[in-house]
Amino acid sequence: MSDLSIELHWQRATPVLQTGKYSNAHTVQYNNSYDVQVDAAPDWGGDPAHTNPEQALASALSSCHMMTFLALCAKAGWPVASYHDYAVAHLGKTPKGQMSVSRIDLHPVVRFDTGFSVSDADLKEMQHRAHRYCFIANSLADSVEINIF
Repeated sequence: MSDLSIELHWQRATPVLQTGKYSNAHTVQYNNSYDVQVDAAPDWGGDPAHTNPEQALASALSSCHMMTFLALCAKAGWPVASYHDYAVAHLGKTPKGQMSVSRIDLHPVVRFDTGFSVSDADLKEMQHRAHRYCFIANSLADSVEINIF
């Protein structure tokens, strides 16, 4: 199987590393060319203008789910014209009291070519199939909820 990588760079901007006195801001580089500014979530003192790991996780799941859904639709002959999702990563605690992304909700909205339609039940089943085959979803276990509108 493939090995997929990123490069992460953080540089201390303070004289010493002390609790609450340093920045978590860093850069994640994709494919040796695309830099994303990353920081802690705003609730943890991060810059709200930067993405955070929890958003990145929701983005990875949403993207993987969409690509899996599109592949399944193409195979079934469903002419998807557009796909939009609003993904939310919920922070919580594990039974051991550790902070975690306790759930990610996906809210996909799919539009098909004019004249094509599927039943709500068939669309829901296709979304659930996409979830079952999505690599990222399979890495997260059962912490994903798909809310179809």
